[in-house]
Amino acid sequence: MDLQASFCFFFFTFTLVFSFFSLSLFIVRYNPCCNCDVCSAFITRSWTSEFTNLSDWYTHLLRKSPTGTIHVHVLNNIITANPDNVEYMIKTNFDNYPKGKAFSTILGDLLGRGIFNVDGHCWRFQRKLASLELGSLSIRSHALNIVTDEIQSRLIPFFTTVEDQNDTQDVVLDLQDVFRRFSFDSICKFSFGLDPGSLKPNLPVSELESAFDLSSKLCAERGLAPSPVVWKIKRLFNIGSEKELKKSINVVKRMAGRVIKERRENGSGSVTGNDLLSRFMGSISDDDYLRDIVISFLLAGRDTVASALTTFFLLLSKNPKVLEKIREESDRVIGSNRDTFPSFKELQDLHYLHAALHESMRLYPPVQFDSKFAKYDDVLPDGTFVKRGSRVTYHPYAMGRMERIWGPDAMEFKPERWIRDGEFTQVSAYKYPVYQGGVRVCLGKEMSLVEMKSVALVLVRRFDVRVVDPDRILRFAQGLTASVSGGLPAVVRRREVL
Repeated sequence: MDLQASFCFFFFTFTLVFSFFSLSLFIVRYNPCCNCDVCSAFITRSWTSEFTNLSDWYTHLLRKSPTGTIHVHVLNNIITANPDNVEYMIKTNFDNYPKGKAFSTILGDLLGRGIFNVDGHCWRFQRKLASLELGSLSIRSHALNIVTDEIQSRLIPFFTTVEDQNDTQDVVLDLQDVFRRFSFDSICKFSFGLDPGSLKPNLPVSELESAFDLSSKLCAERGLAPSPVVWKIKRLFNIGSEKELKKSINVVKRMAGRVIKERRENGSGSVTGNDLLSRFMGSISDDDYLRDIVISFLLAGRDTVASALTTFFLLLSKNPKVLEKIREESDRVIGSNRDTFPSFKELQDLHYLHAALHESMRLYPPVQFDSKFAKYDDVLPDGTFVKRGSRVTYHPYAMGRMERIWGPDAMEFKPERWIRDGEFTQVSAYKYPVYQGGVRVCLGKEMSLVEMKSVALVLVRRFDVRVVDPDRILRFAQGLTASVSGGLPAVVRRREVL
């Protein structure tokens, strides 16, 4: 008994000393006593008296900055909305701005050694492997087939059922929840060959989806903690949010591991399979590594698409003229029969719809900011000095709202800004880093756009989707991707065509 008590005392003492040491390092490194206006407002949260979201406050500060760059000293974080700086970070001097250990630690328990959480050789290996697979015509065709089937078998029937219930009174549904369920089903089929059935008529509670959502939310909260010491202590003692996070991650990894194990035992994993897991199994024998890779793609393909579709339909409700132009274009390219599904070629010819989606993501990017950590001392193109170990963040949300980048009408939803001579025209990825750029440009960009265009087109041609109170000020929930706190209530009516 004395030995046990001595061990407990030693362990507790060590933990306190370690915590004090870590906190001391944090104080020295992050300078939480900085009394500049920006840091004072951040610490006291006085910015909340004027701004609903932290991203809107940062946008305000970046607009005021002559260089489009600010420094939040208490976070040791340089934040920029300067396209020259973005290009320098993710292209010109890419090797000096990895994700870094600090970022990898935050997401390490969930993503492990997955592509979105690693640098160096491990990242290059996965990047090359994913590039070969995602670039193939067969897997793109498979992705489109999955999306089309999910639309036909679940999305349209669900909206039709909701509309039929409107005979007595308007039924309000949460668009964001519907799109999250749709994209989760689709990405699970694409990544694992697994159908969680989230968008079945009764909207079942999926254990995997719930665990995945909670894991993403709590990992994001780690990044917002005033010091990593806070969540690391909770993880050490397995208490509070870290206890919840551990449980939810175990559910995700257990279910993913079970699918991989069954594939191995049945001998069904091979390069001839269509889902990502089947294709990757031929190149990777380490099942834990394989699980981490596929979970990373699950994260990227689910939340980003749902986020983009949610705000897209919000903007359509506020801009009916844009909605009508999308419908007119679809009738011209596909025909007036609303039951006709577009081919891949027809989707490519919908330039105005393509422009409208890009314009929506300019104002509401699914990933509002992206951080790197400097390996060595450096100077950004705008003259900002970057100390080794500093966090450097580029901010797509703020960039999409900067008049110096997009002109005096930057806050207007205007798809026409992307159209030249009747066709969609892309802008620099460093002016519009929604899909990143340079070496890290998103490999799933084209497939995500095909998915979003397919969903948007089918819904606007068949239904009138009206967001309830579209002019309300959006509050974003904590998470790795942008999601609307409280969801997006909407009413659906079958479209009347004269």
